[in-house]
Amino acid sequence: MMKKILTPQAVETLLGWYRANRRDLPWRHTSDPYHIWLSEIMLQQTRVEAVKPYYARFLETCPTVESLAALPEEKLLKLWEGLGYYSRARNLQKAARTVVEQYGGKMPASFEELRRLCGIGDYTAGAIASIAFGIRVPAVDGNVLRVLARLQGSHDDITQQATKNAWREALAEVVPEAAGDFTQSLIELGATVCVPNGEAKCAVCPLASVCAAAKEHLTDEIPVRASKKPRRIEQRTVLLIRDGDRTALRKRPPTGLLAGLFELPNVLGHLDEDALPAYIRSIGFEPLKIERLDDAKHIFSHIEWHMIAYDVRITPEFDGFHGTSGMLLVQNDDLHANYAIPSAFAAYKKYL
Repeated sequence: MMKKILTPQAVETLLGWYRANRRDLPWRHTSDPYHIWLSEIMLQQTRVEAVKPYYARFLETCPTVESLAALPEEKLLKLWEGLGYYSRARNLQKAARTVVEQYGGKMPASFEELRRLCGIGDYTAGAIASIAFGIRVPAVDGNVLRVLARLQGSHDDITQQATKNAWREALAEVVPEAAGDFTQSLIELGATVCVPNGEAKCAVCPLASVCAAAKEHLTDEIPVRASKKPRRIEQRTVLLIRDGDRTALRKRPPTGLLAGLFELPNVLGHLDEDALPAYIRSIGFEPLKIERLDDAKHIFSHIEWHMIAYDVRITPEFDGFHGTSGMLLVQNDDLHANYAIPSAFAAYKKYL
């Protein structure tokens, strides 16, 4: 049986350290569950500094759950543009609509009810419940798993669900009355001291004296993670199909990678310049000039796109839907203002 993770004295030490050393982050100036929920979703797989401006802009446009629930999807995706993992935004809105329809616009003050909302897992439900409502439940994310594994000197694989469940159960036994500060103290410790990349900063860690990995010099071995499968590499040819200040956009399928987003047209494989005119004509455009652009690369969680690109000038076309290609021809000002183009195409959006 796993020994108690933290003694009451260690918990108080950790809380004291957090209150003296915590970063000044905008979502730490509120107990509004909607704001805390939004920050937690945005922070998934995204750096804190990257999230700050998005968080502020999002709340300017959607200050309430009701306003998020009513926001048109294209505006929602434009607000999210650049954060990536757009399913987070769609799930956020689905959950907001549930909160409006079933809870009168107020976030449910229950771990179990929060957990049932779209896009909210055990960690996020625990974070909202503890930080916004003071409920004594654990919130175990990657930062917390790393801290706990090192404290215990555990070589259990933290990517395994059984391991996560065991840590969550063990942590539940020591959550103090100051549940919100406790949740944030563990996250803060993992983010700033017991760090994932580079050497752990054991010399300034408030829990170093009770940490097995620090005592045994195992912080470079713990936590243990199963090796990831190598990313699949895909070669892509990106096309900036343009008529004056209008650019062709294509909407991706409703499921799969970058689901439902508008993108610059692209094809699998690297097309050489000689093959391009025939392809451009096959989708209903007449090329006037073709120019090679710089190569680029974009890394998704499981795929790498290695991209070449061409600027393709075409004969004049009408604005709006282009029936043969199934694409839209959009004024560049409109494109920048209203269309969420995935960051995979950032290297080429600058040309527009």
